[in-house]
Amino acid sequence: MATASGSGLTRRRGAGGAASGDGENDGSRVSSPAPAKKNDDLRSPDTQYESGENGHKIAFDPRDISESEERSKQPKLTLMEEVLLMGLKDKQGYLSFWNDNISYALRGCIVIELAFRGRISMQKDSARRRFPLADRVIEVVDETLTGEVLLDEALKMMKSSEKMSVSAWIDLMSGETWNLMKIGYQLKQVRERLAKGLVDKGILRTEKRNFLLFDMATHPVADGGAKDEIKRRVRAVLTNRTVVLPGSQFLPEGIEFRYLRTIAMLCAAYAANVLENALVTLGHEARERAFAQVDELLAEYSQWPFGKRAGGNAAIGANLDQVIRDEVNNAKDKELQLEVVAACLSVFTRLDSLL
Repeated sequence: MATASGSGLTRRRGAGGAASGDGENDGSRVSSPAPAKKNDDLRSPDTQYESGENGHKIAFDPRDISESEERSKQPKLTLMEEVLLMGLKDKQGYLSFWNDNISYALRGCIVIELAFRGRISMQKDSARRRFPLADRVIEVVDETLTGEVLLDEALKMMKSSEKMSVSAWIDLMSGETWNLMKIGYQLKQVRERLAKGLVDKGILRTEKRNFLLFDMATHPVADGGAKDEIKRRVRAVLTNRTVVLPGSQFLPEGIEFRYLRTIAMLCAAYAANVLENALVTLGHEARERAFAQVDELLAEYSQWPFGKRAGGNAAIGANLDQVIRDEVNNAKDKELQLEVVAACLSVFTRLDSLL
């Protein structure tokens, strides 16, 4: 197992999947070593009442209303779900068994998603600039739960724990630590839980499949619309000179950071070794240009402030620099959160070991 300071993971261009020995198929998650708080939900669980038409009181949980409002402001799929869906075999319903990186990349996506949703940010300390992005400390700035189980589990751990760096959190949630006191921070069965979440959203279905000596639950694609939309976005960013992302039910027009979210998803899929699944319809030369383009994107957006594109008006994605700068300028109060995104992408560069 690698140490927290350097995961030692490598990445190949082939379509990726489950890594052996990452703790995903172990039993239920070990509890966090931090002492549990009395109000572990981070919000008041008190039942509230409203009057019905017949004069009777109707009980409701205010958390349900809050989570419903949260979902209306967010894409239908999280970054983790998009990356998992890209790597999933449509008919077989499972990931390829020859990938060492997807588990680590999915944990990075959890941190990115929490930052995009305004739950965490870099600690506001001017001295942080003395450290590399990945080594800067993050903190919880909004305790409100998201309604997404994995995000909320990570948020509770971050809130109850000592403050740690971006790379430390990704390593700990991946189980990349020799510190037995912190092994409880590992998030278990992430891929299976994400797949079940996609089943609940109607994207996948559950089947049983026999693998010689054992039966395993698989999750074939039930509604191909989501995966097709992800592939269209990937090809739009990596092959078009002018990138336009039309609104869809999965990424509506009003969602904040639409283009930056897509860049983060591309870089995560690249690090997770599943990006090629969205590029199989391209010819060899076009596919090589697409990989070169995502290499550039990862380099540009793994620094803060984000790097400036140097390709000129004739380059692929020539308008991306201005579009994303507009997104950032329209959210000046969220720069510390976007710094977390850049830090996670800098962690992904550790996985960038092309053959």
